[in-house]
Amino acid sequence: MDSIDTEVAFEFPPLFRIFKAGRVERFVGTETVPPSTDPVTGVQSKDVVISPETGVSARLFLPKTLVPNQKVPLLFYIHGGAFCIESPFSPAYHNHLNSFISKSNAIAVSVNYRLAPEHPVPTGHDDTWKAIQWVASHCNGDGPEPWLNQHADLSRVFMAGDSAGANIANDVAIRAGTIGLAGVNLVGMILIHPFFGNGEPDKLWEFINPTTIGVDDPMLDPRKDPRLAKLGCARVLILIAEKDFLRQRGLGYHEALRKSGWDGAVELVETEGEGHVFHLFNPGCEKAGLLLDKMVSFVNQD
Repeated sequence: MDSIDTEVAFEFPPLFRIFKAGRVERFVGTETVPPSTDPVTGVQSKDVVISPETGVSARLFLPKTLVPNQKVPLLFYIHGGAFCIESPFSPAYHNHLNSFISKSNAIAVSVNYRLAPEHPVPTGHDDTWKAIQWVASHCNGDGPEPWLNQHADLSRVFMAGDSAGANIANDVAIRAGTIGLAGVNLVGMILIHPFFGNGEPDKLWEFINPTTIGVDDPMLDPRKDPRLAKLGCARVLILIAEKDFLRQRGLGYHEALRKSGWDGAVELVETEGEGHVFHLFNPGCEKAGLLLDKMVSFVNQD
């Protein structure tokens, strides 16, 4: 092996390192599980390609209890992982969505956007916007995916994301409110332990987003975004955790949204004694169950 392929150009533990030859080595978030029919819940999942040109894809989840042509709400989910690790196919996200669909009786699209650093931010944001447009292409029942044609009620679409995925979710909701998203009624958005800027330099963000303007970048810090008042949904649920290092970011977003002039309803719920995305690391604990129940009730409320 050439020495250039073993020489490290940049390292950002515990996420990844880049070698001088351009190769990226991820330390975590690479494990995957195949789509399946869950033996306990009966939830089915399958993978679909959204864009052959870019490789953007998604994992779809369908509940067991549906009858032919029964329409149910759709959850559009965006995974976290600092924009550079994880996927919808990881065991944690697969199991989380499986549990959510089993309890909510909704259908889900979990988007597999391209990751930094190979694909710098905002590539993942752009991929996700195109993915929800792909969902919208099923509004007349003649889109490319039968599950969505037959079962997705696109007048009841919800979007959720955790950590970096919550950052992307906010960006998509702002685009929906300013550009428009024909064919979809985005009812609500769930931000789970969201990653946003806090007014201080962020080395990872600056590295994976070379075009950023820095701490005032509205994509990083929505408090600096004058378009926040045009957020394209009617309801927002923000979930934070007491011991999460991003807790204050979620609180800051909540305050900014309330003061922005946006005319929707926002709710903030804090889990005591837990850290960042604890529900993914310990999904069997009581508080993870309560978090999941809150998400389900948010989607199913009239």
